Amino acid sequence: MQRLGLRVLYPGLPDHPHHARLAAAANPGYGSGGMLCIDMGTEDRANRLMHHLQNTTQFGLMAVSLGYYETLMSCSGSSTSSEMPPEDRARAGISPGLVRMSVGYNGTLEQRWAQLERALALMQPPLPSPTAAAAATALLHHKAAADRDVPDGGNSNHRKH
Repeated sequence: MQRLGLRVLYPGLPDHPHHARLAAAANPGYGSGGMLCIDMGTEDRANRLMHHLQNTTQFGLMAVSLGYYETLMSCSGSSTSSEMPPEDRARAGISPGLVRMSVGYNGTLEQRWAQLERALALMQPPLPSPTAAAAATALLHHKAAADRDVPDGGNSNHRKH
């Protein structure tokens, strides 16, 4: 995702400000947790990404609470953190386009990754940088493979439970 020019916040990444603290305290066998943030830049782009993740690829569900066994996602700036003054949100790193995800334990890692890549590739207009646009185009070429990993080819507009 960083290769697409997106800001990614995840404590398991070496460039996260608290990565060293996590590495020192966490059990290495448990990974770095299931919370992930992607900064889409604007609230509109964040909402479009979440729409594709929920309705096109069945990656997860939009929600304001992120505690559930399925993958849930939220645009924090316009939901859970909307009561904060803008300067406090900025100081906390909560941009208008920040999408927080709590990755659930349903589906395989490969399925989740393919669904996320497909939703990112569907974003219009293309991602901001020429490198990101080229990467998104390359992801579209892998769409057929991703469709095989999604029940009914990802054409359903509702979740199957």
